[in-house]
Amino acid sequence: MAKICIIMGSKSDLATVNEGIKVLKEFKVKFDVRVLSAHRTPYELAEYVDQAPKKGTQVFIAAAGGAAALAGVIAAHTVLPVIGIPIETSSLKGMDSLLSTVQMPGGVPVASMAIGKAGAKNAALFVLAILGLGDKKISAKLLKYKKQMRNKIKKTKIKV
Repeated sequence: MAKICIIMGSKSDLATVNEGIKVLKEFKVKFDVRVLSAHRTPYELAEYVDQAPKKGTQVFIAAAGGAAALAGVIAAHTVLPVIGIPIETSSLKGMDSLLSTVQMPGGVPVASMAIGKAGAKNAALFVLAILGLGDKKISAKLLKYKKQMRNKIKKTKIKV
C-alpha cells in the first residue's frame, strides 16, 4: 500500500480530488485512492483505516461534501495525520462541508484545507511537506516546486 491514502465519500468527488492527484503524480509518490463513505459504508471505512498503517500508510486525505463526516470518522480510527478537503456543494457552496470538516471535538484533530480544487491541491502539498520531514528527496522536490512557482510569478509581465 502507498504511504498516502486518499479517501472520497463519493466518486463524484474525484473531479475535485484530481487537482491533488496531479500534484502527487508530478512528485512521483505512491498513493491509493478509495471511495468509502462515513455514512453508507461505515464498517468498510473503519476496517480500511484500521488496516492501512499495517500496510505502510502514513497519512490520509479525506474528501467529502455536505455533512462531510469522513475526515472525522477517519481521525477517530487512527493516530495518523488526516487532512480534509471540503467538497463544494450546490446548496451551500461547500460551507457545509467546510464546517463539518473543521468543527472537530478536542482530541480528534483534522487538518482542513480550502473548499474545492485549491484545497485538493494544497492537501497534496501538505502531505508532501509532512512526508518530506523524513524524506530528503520529497523535501528537495518541494523546494524546487516552490522555486519554480516563485520564478513563474516573477516573470509575469503585465501590459497596461
